[in-house]
Amino acid sequence: MKSRLFKYCILIIILSLFTSAKAQESIGLRFFGLSIHPHGEAENASIMPLRLDKEAYFVQNLGGILSYELPIYKDFILTKTAIALYSDCAAQLGGFVHLGLRARIFTLGRHSLYGGLGPTLIFRKNWLKIPEYKDPGYFKGGQDAIFQHLFIWYAGDFDYRYKITDRWDLACTFVPGYPDLISLSIGFNYRLR
Repeated sequence: MKSRLFKYCILIIILSLFTSAKAQESIGLRFFGLSIHPHGEAENASIMPLRLDKEAYFVQNLGGILSYELPIYKDFILTKTAIALYSDCAAQLGGFVHLGLRARIFTLGRHSLYGGLGPTLIFRKNWLKIPEYKDPGYFKGGQDAIFQHLFIWYAGDFDYRYKITDRWDLACTFVPGYPDLISLSIGFNYRLR
């Protein structure tokens, strides 16, 4: 099932490269800034120096997300590629690479909402090297590895956009990784043509 889904996503993306869509390609830049742990991170809160509360329900992150969107069908169905680098919840290097499909959910005047889904590889500097860290076992990578990683087949987001001009949108991205992590980022999208 996972292999078939991955092949289907790759096929759609390759086909989209050869379409002459009338919609516009766009690039986006988001400033990654807030991680929300819906149930808190009491066990590991002590290793999160930028937590905004005692049990790390809210943790500030510093970094950016660069994305590229290519329309498959007008501005309704698109492919999205994104790469991110940031300071994770333990204030160490982290990031992700995402490749997925997205669709416009609605447009109302200058307001639009998009939703996307696709495989994502998340990486971070190895937390197992932090003495106080209590490992819940989500990430792969042993004690001696420089980085840990987590691969998610079905990662997604919601992207709210407010159209400033014909080319520029103000954007807020919400990643609903409930029950473990919800993240928020803000930035801009720029249409290339």
